[in-house]
Amino acid sequence: MFMWIIKRDLLLAVRRQSDVLTTLFFFIIVVSLFPLSVGPEMNMLRTMAPGVVWVAALLASMLSLGRMFSNDYLDGTLEQMLLSPQSLSLLVLGKAFAHWLVTGVPLVLMAPVLGIQYDLPVEALLVLTSALLLGTPVLSLIGAIGAALTLGLRGGGVLVSLLVLPLYIPVLIFGSGAVEANMSGVEFSAHLSLIGAFLLVTAVFAPWAAAWSLRVSLE
Repeated sequence: MFMWIIKRDLLLAVRRQSDVLTTLFFFIIVVSLFPLSVGPEMNMLRTMAPGVVWVAALLASMLSLGRMFSNDYLDGTLEQMLLSPQSLSLLVLGKAFAHWLVTGVPLVLMAPVLGIQYDLPVEALLVLTSALLLGTPVLSLIGAIGAALTLGLRGGGVLVSLLVLPLYIPVLIFGSGAVEANMSGVEFSAHLSLIGAFLLVTAVFAPWAAAWSLRVSLE
C-alpha cells in the first residue's frame, strides 16, 4: 500500500507537470536574482549563499503543500483511504515521501548548479547538497501536518504557512550553518547530525500527527 501511494502520486505529478515545474522555477528564480541584485562582490555572495538557497528551498517546498491532500479530498479518494484497513499513518508517510520526490529532489539536484553563481567551493557545494538531502524530507513531513490541519478551509494556504514556518526554523538554521561552518574551516558534521536527528523524529511522529489531523478535518 505504501508503494502504491507513492506510484500513484508520482503518476499524477507526471500528468500535472506544471505544478512540479512551478516549484522548481520559483527556486531557480529566487536563488538567481540575489547575485544580480547584490553585485559581483564574491565575499558577500559566499557569505549569503547558504541562507539564500535554504530560504528559497523552504519557500518553494511550501508552494505545493496545499495540494498534498486537497485533490484526494475533493475527489473522495481520501475518504476511501480512511476506510481502508491499512494504517493511515503509513499512507500519510507515503504521500509525504512522494511529495519529497516531486518537490524536494529537484531542489537538491539544482542546488549545486545554482551554488556556482555564488562562487562556492566544491566542498561547500557538497555540504550544501548533503544538508538539503537530509533537510528537505523534514520540510515535507512537517508540511504534511500543516496541510492536514488546514484541509478544506478557506485560505488554507496562508494558514499552512503560519503553522509550519516556525517549525522549519531549526532545519533552516542548521542547514545553512553546516555550509557556513565548512567555509569557516570548522567541523560541520554536528549540524548534519542534528538535521538527521530532526529527520528521524519527524519520520516517526509527523505521519501520526498528520493522520490524526486528517481525521479531525474530515469530521
